[in-house]
Amino acid sequence: MTFKSDNTAGICPEILEKLAIVNQDTADAYGGDSITAYVKEQFNLLFEKQVEVHFMATGTATNCLALASLTPPYGAIFCHEHAHIITDETNAPELFTGGAKLMGLPGNNGKICPEAFSQEIHNLAAMRPHNAMPAALSLTQSTEAGTVYTIEELKILTSIAKQHNLYVHMDGARFANAVVALDESPADITWRLGVDILSFGGTKNGAFAAEAAVFFNEHLAKNMDYQQKRFGQLMSKMRFFSCQFEALFENNLWLKNATHANKMAKLLSKKLLNFPEVELIYPVDANEIFVKMPSALAQKLRDQGFEFYDWNFSKELIQTYRFVTSFNTKEIDFTI
Repeated sequence: MTFKSDNTAGICPEILEKLAIVNQDTADAYGGDSITAYVKEQFNLLFEKQVEVHFMATGTATNCLALASLTPPYGAIFCHEHAHIITDETNAPELFTGGAKLMGLPGNNGKICPEAFSQEIHNLAAMRPHNAMPAALSLTQSTEAGTVYTIEELKILTSIAKQHNLYVHMDGARFANAVVALDESPADITWRLGVDILSFGGTKNGAFAAEAAVFFNEHLAKNMDYQQKRFGQLMSKMRFFSCQFEALFENNLWLKNATHANKMAKLLSKKLLNFPEVELIYPVDANEIFVKMPSALAQKLRDQGFEFYDWNFSKELIQTYRFVTSFNTKEIDFTI
């Protein structure tokens, strides 16, 4: 009964089947195959516009190469202070961008405070050239707190960015979970609000290793093939990465998987709240649950076979724990 991460889940059967089918034949390398071309067209249909798509193996590489296309080495990238790019990707964003600075911003429930964002842009711009140049905004959707930005919240933040000529990146490692939670079209919560690049995650949604940098602002992708090659993300057998999205998009599997994961998180959170000493730290919008509970209760659950992470990264989060559900979580898994 592991709830450590959706990365601990296996590969969903439909993707395994697709990989086996693709493996039966040969195909051109480095994305020159018909499967990759077909899946790129599926992305166009999904987002209701012509997009530029680059497939990669990891979320870190996808985020960092996307950010490298948005900012010069002397630029500043604004993100939430708990965003994955600033807390969980070592200093890879700084490496890939050639030295751009990550600026962590405060905000409740994992969401950037608009006032803090505006003020920090002003602070940096007022000290040119002594401070980094405001260059990009990175939004995590769903957030590292398991919450989901509403359309209105996204609109406010992207509007601030555009007023100051900043590009906007969205880290969508759990983008499917956010789409399901909002019940909105992928286009309406990305490029129609001003998002320039989306890191579209497949791995946490049942894939083996499938991530995609989706460029809505196509001129930013002009040299992405060089960047992919330079950082070891231009896969020779690209079809084995792109075909995973083919499987996810067939019959809306990507949304079915996310719907199930979100539903299981709601149910698990209710089970945990049956203990009077358990307190939810953040709203459960997607497939992550953050609770505060006595360490004795946490140990009792672990003794019963439950696996989950401590989340004690600050004084405010003492005795806080994270539970994550996935596409193959079963309700019987959390009989407490």
